[in-house]
Amino acid sequence: MKPRKSKPEAVGTLISRVLEDLGATDGARVMQIAQRWEEAVGADIARHCRPTGLRGAVLEASVDSSVWCQQLQLQAPSILEALRATFGEDAPTELWFRVGR
Repeated sequence: MKPRKSKPEAVGTLISRVLEDLGATDGARVMQIAQRWEEAVGADIARHCRPTGLRGAVLEASVDSSVWCQQLQLQAPSILEALRATFGEDAPTELWFRVGR
Protein backbone atom coordinates (compact mmCIF):
# COMPACT_ATOMS: atom_id res chain seq x y z
CA MET A 1 0.00 0.00 0.00
CA LYS A 2 1.37 3.41 -0.96
CA PRO A 3 1.68 6.10 1.69
CA ARG A 4 -0.98 8.80 1.64
CA LYS A 5 0.23 12.00 -0.06
CA SER A 6 -2.45 14.34 1.22
CA LYS A 7 -3.05 15.49 4.75
CA PRO A 8 -6.13 14.27 6.62
CA GLU A 9 -9.07 16.69 6.55
CA ALA A 10 -11.83 17.31 9.05
CA VAL A 11 -15.13 15.65 8.17
CA GLY A 12 -16.94 19.02 8.46
CA THR A 13 -14.68 20.47 5.78
CA LEU A 14 -15.32 17.52 3.48
CA ILE A 15 -19.07 17.64 4.02
CA SER A 16 -19.16 21.36 3.25
CA ARG A 17 -17.23 20.78 0.05
CA VAL A 18 -19.50 17.91 -1.03
CA LEU A 19 -22.66 19.93 -0.30
CA GLU A 20 -21.26 22.83 -2.30
CA ASP A 21 -20.42 20.51 -5.22
CA LEU A 22 -23.99 19.17 -5.11
CA GLY A 23 -25.48 22.66 -4.92
CA ALA A 24 -27.03 21.91 -1.53
CA THR A 25 -25.36 24.60 0.57
CA ASP A 26 -28.50 26.77 0.73
CA GLY A 27 -30.46 23.82 2.11
CA ALA A 28 -27.86 23.20 4.78
CA ARG A 29 -27.77 26.90 5.70
CA VAL A 30 -31.55 27.16 6.03
CA MET A 31 -31.52 24.13 8.34
CA GLN A 32 -28.89 25.82 10.51
CA ILE A 33 -31.01 28.97 10.61
CA ALA A 34 -34.15 26.97 11.45
CA GLN A 35 -32.38 25.24 14.35
CA ARG A 36 -31.52 28.60 15.95
CA TRP A 37 -34.51 30.60 14.67
CA GLU A 38 -36.21 31.13 18.03
CA GLU A 39 -32.90 32.07 19.64
CA ALA A 40 -32.29 34.66 16.92
CA VAL A 41 -35.74 36.23 16.51
CA GLY A 42 -37.44 35.50 19.83
CA ALA A 43 -40.29 33.22 20.85
CA ASP A 44 -43.09 35.56 19.74
CA ILE A 45 -41.93 35.79 16.13
CA ALA A 46 -40.94 32.11 16.06
CA ARG A 47 -44.51 31.12 17.01
CA HIS A 48 -45.88 32.82 13.91
CA CYS A 49 -43.07 32.50 11.38
CA ARG A 50 -40.51 29.90 10.34
CA PRO A 51 -37.75 29.83 7.73
CA THR A 52 -38.59 27.65 4.74
CA GLY A 53 -35.93 28.32 2.12
CA LEU A 54 -32.87 30.24 1.15
CA ARG A 55 -32.02 31.59 -2.29
CA GLY A 56 -28.57 33.02 -2.13
CA ALA A 57 -28.77 35.66 0.58
CA VAL A 58 -32.59 35.87 0.63
CA LEU A 59 -34.26 33.97 3.46
CA GLU A 60 -37.79 32.85 2.65
CA ALA A 61 -40.13 32.47 5.61
CA SER A 62 -43.67 31.20 6.03
CA VAL A 63 -46.00 33.24 8.25
CA ASP A 64 -49.28 32.03 9.77
CA SER A 65 -51.42 35.10 8.93
CA SER A 66 -51.48 38.17 6.73
CA VAL A 67 -51.46 40.40 9.82
CA TRP A 68 -48.23 38.81 11.02
CA CYS A 69 -46.80 38.95 7.52
CA GLN A 70 -47.32 42.70 7.39
CA GLN A 71 -45.95 43.12 10.93
CA LEU A 72 -42.82 41.14 10.11
CA GLN A 73 -42.20 43.12 6.93
CA LEU A 74 -42.11 46.23 9.09
CA GLN A 75 -39.72 44.51 11.50
CA ALA A 76 -37.46 43.13 8.74
CA PRO A 77 -34.49 45.43 9.51
CA SER A 78 -34.42 44.40 13.18
CA ILE A 79 -34.91 40.72 12.28
CA LEU A 80 -31.97 40.91 9.86
CA GLU A 81 -29.89 42.57 12.57
CA ALA A 82 -30.77 39.76 15.00
CA LEU A 83 -29.82 37.16 12.38
CA ARG A 84 -26.49 38.93 11.80
CA ALA A 85 -25.85 38.89 15.55
CA THR A 86 -26.53 35.15 15.65
CA PHE A 87 -24.97 33.97 12.38
CA GLY A 88 -22.40 36.64 11.55
CA GLU A 89 -21.31 36.69 7.91
CA ASP A 90 -23.48 33.64 7.13
CA ALA A 91 -26.67 35.56 7.93
CA PRO A 92 -29.13 36.32 5.13
CA THR A 93 -29.20 39.92 3.92
CA GLU A 94 -32.84 40.00 2.77
CA LEU A 95 -36.14 38.50 3.92
CA TRP A 96 -39.12 37.36 1.90
CA PHE A 97 -42.30 36.55 3.83
CA ARG A 98 -45.34 34.67 2.56
CA VAL A 99 -48.54 33.60 4.24
CA GLY A 100 -49.00 29.86 4.64
CA ARG A 101 -47.74 27.07 6.85
